[in-house]
Amino acid sequence: MKMPRKDDRCVLSPLGEWYEDLLSADAAINARSMAMQGNSLLCAKLQERYPVIKERIQYLADKRGITFQECWKLCVTGRIEKITPDEWVDMPGKESEE
Repeated sequence: MKMPRKDDRCVLSPLGEWYEDLLSADAAINARSMAMQGNSLLCAKLQERYPVIKERIQYLADKRGITFQECWKLCVTGRIEKITPDEWVDMPGKESEE
């Protein structure tokens, strides 16, 4: 199993002045750096959203006729592809409602 390199980091787009100021203030009152506080806030929000994320992954798995685990792996590795309307119509188990 390949372990991430020590310098592998997630890069986020700029926050904008308002959010950067909020993060700076929040970091200061919690005696943390902005990077540490940003990490903490993002992790907390992802934990909060975990049940919804799982529901959405299950929806995508069902739509594709694959298991949750297969879909999770595709999402995590960035290899999931959008299904076109034509592909959706032709998928097995998706009978027409006519």
